[in-house]
Amino acid sequence: MIHAKIREQGNSYVVTIPREAMEKYQLHKGDTVSFTPQKVETETTYVLSPELQKIADAVFDDSREALEYLAER
Repeated sequence: MIHAKIREQGNSYVVTIPREAMEKYQLHKGDTVSFTPQKVETETTYVLSPELQKIADAVFDDSREALEYLAER
């Protein structure tokens, strides 16, 4: 399944097909394709490396009062 965002280009809307999908489905420039649009909900999850997470945790612990003060503003 291909997931892509709809973009505006001039007076039209376009969906791009990633190169990997073009190769997987043996598609070429100029080919006609069909698809059934279906909106999907996506969630972005950010993961830090263990080393960076350890540093971030230490900074948050050391600066908790200042960060809470800023969050209230």
